[in-house]
Amino acid sequence: MSLLSALVPLLRVYCIGLRVILHQLRRRFQPRCAPASVFPTQNGKVAIVTGGTKGIGYQTVKHLARLGMHVIIAGNSESDGQEAVRKIKEETLTGKVEFLYCDLASMKSIRQFVQQFRAKNCPLHVLVNNAGVMLVPERKTEDGFEEHFGLNYLGHFLLTNLLLDTLKQSGTHSHNARIITVSSATHYAGKLHLDDLQSRCSYSPHGAYAQSKLALVLFTYRLQHLLTANGSHVTANVVDPGVVNTELYKHVFWVVKVVKWMTAWLFFKTPEEGASTTICAAVSPELEGAGGCYLYNEERTKSADVSYDEELQRRLWTESCKMVGISDEASRLP
Repeated sequence: MSLLSALVPLLRVYCIGLRVILHQLRRRFQPRCAPASVFPTQNGKVAIVTGGTKGIGYQTVKHLARLGMHVIIAGNSESDGQEAVRKIKEETLTGKVEFLYCDLASMKSIRQFVQQFRAKNCPLHVLVNNAGVMLVPERKTEDGFEEHFGLNYLGHFLLTNLLLDTLKQSGTHSHNARIITVSSATHYAGKLHLDDLQSRCSYSPHGAYAQSKLALVLFTYRLQHLLTANGSHVTANVVDPGVVNTELYKHVFWVVKVVKWMTAWLFFKTPEEGASTTICAAVSPELEGAGGCYLYNEERTKSADVSYDEELQRRLWTESCKMVGISDEASRLP
């Protein structure tokens, strides 16, 4: 593979990032949306947030708990999880936060998490698929999947499908259960290689990351199609948090780290700002019953053209079912 072809995914990702940063900078001088505290209380509702121990996920958990939700953090570090629970309880003065271990890079761990959750015999009104890795060196998950695709996408694909029955039972005509999946503007630069989803032919951390984020958008749209076809009281939306100052950038080039350190205060969103669209998608009355939306800065916007390819959505769904070992019930639907 030539040097030029290897650099193309990197350049496309960074160009997308620059455009998002400039857009965020313009918005800093515009009136901001109302804070999460203005949303109606969520007493009696239950949410699961993956990757809720740090960054955007932590802020999402904190705000949902502050609104009265019982929030379960799904994460792969027991110590980080318990520390997050302690801090959120102190900051929100609520005891409705707990941690359950879930390693999204392990299909076995995901199934064990779902079993533990079901044993609680509680409903599930909100599922936030937030966890992820970015630009990691080439490596495999426990099940042999490329890590970006395996953790960011397949882990959430399996988790969502295993929790669908509970979500369907919890949603009502007037208060739908909600699935919120966190993607990224990087998906605009992504290409889905159905014949090489594991990036075996030519690995690029930027290309693999962008592909995983595109897959999440395609998955969300297909999921909403199936939910609608089934008449389920569940909606699925995808959010773009923007460029946020979190630990996800630990694998970028050192030059980028230096630039980020010098300019983050101006160009990057804080984790709290980054979580605002996720929180809006989870509880806003304006989005009641609305599904299949791509949300950025609390507003509906257009995702990449390729993400609306229904045949690609269907083929990815079918292949994903095979990869995680679940039946493709969608094959019997339109």
